[in-house]
Amino acid sequence: MNIAIFASGNGSNFQALVDDELIKPHVKLLVCDKPNAYVVERANKQNIPVFLFDVKNYPDKEAFETEILLELRGLEIDLLVLAGYMRLIGPTLLAEFPEQIVNLHPSLLPAFKGKDAIGQAIEAKVSETGVTAHFVDAGMDTGPMIDQVKVVVAKTETADSLAEKIHQVEHIFYPKVIRGLIQNGGND
Repeated sequence: MNIAIFASGNGSNFQALVDDELIKPHVKLLVCDKPNAYVVERANKQNIPVFLFDVKNYPDKEAFETEILLELRGLEIDLLVLAGYMRLIGPTLLAEFPEQIVNLHPSLLPAFKGKDAIGQAIEAKVSETGVTAHFVDAGMDTGPMIDQVKVVVAKTETADSLAEKIHQVEHIFYPKVIRGLIQNGGND
């Protein structure tokens, strides 16, 4: 199974994935929309090819997703793994990779969909939240669930402290989910 990881920022989840001995040989490409993102340096250190693009150079989402698609086809990519990729996946990639695009969301979906799920959890004063791995569909955090893990929210929790807790959980949970997909040939 050939994997492309999509990321836009620091790349701590990218690093957790490529540090996994079972996953790393499958990772054939990093797709990144931010030329100065630290994840690009992480990929270079791992000798993983990078496809960089700047949305400002394209007339619309279809145009840049079409170019990404050509890269993915050239490498015979089977699975797209979103790891802090800060763009919604559009119809071009969704049509080509049905139930083959995995996302990690920092809540126990269906609770706290969309942006700032951690802030939403703090504001709602919940006693637990978590992390959900799911397949991407055309909706916002609505695709079929793969797995979830709970994270306790302390009464004194801040958005920053909860984000740190969730990131630590993600770095263990996401590689476990992706290993499972590799071992099961892509579908749970």
